[in-house]
Amino acid sequence: MTRVPRVQLDYAAPVRRAPWAGLAVLAVSLAVAGVMLENYRGVRAELAGLEARSGLAGPERKGVRAFPKERLEDEAKSAEAVVRQLTVPWAGLMQAIEQAAMRNVAILQLQPDAETRSLRLIAWERQRAALCEYLRPLGAARGLTEVHIVSHQVQRDDPQRPIQFSVQASMQGLK
Repeated sequence: MTRVPRVQLDYAAPVRRAPWAGLAVLAVSLAVAGVMLENYRGVRAELAGLEARSGLAGPERKGVRAFPKERLEDEAKSAEAVVRQLTVPWAGLMQAIEQAAMRNVAILQLQPDAETRSLRLIAWERQRAALCEYLRPLGAARGLTEVHIVSHQVQRDDPQRPIQFSVQASMQGLK
């Protein structure tokens, strides 16, 4: 019988010494980082000096100019108009429009005016008779009153010749 030599396993790895190449790269990296930091500080100081000389920064900078009263009033009016437009009852408006929806009517544009509480609707219709039929459910929709046609025009450039019409309504009681 042949004897198999005994194997001893050592699970603890021997302590290795730090390689000199790795330490050299670390030293060079630290030196380069130090030089870059010093360069950065110099550039920042130069930039601060340029800003101070040009009047862009520093205590010698002039104060904020006052706006004329008329301009402030115009800005306030514009802000109020935006708030009024944001308070348009979109959910109720869309529900009223959807209640009056017809298959042959294509709505192109809705223009609600929050200040006058009015609505201008621009749409297309294929048949002249159906145009009046659309106004009935639109006028009966909850929240819309005084519904009437403002203008209408046959679209001659379209082969189907649809009728483009504008409807104006008052938005009363929409929530």
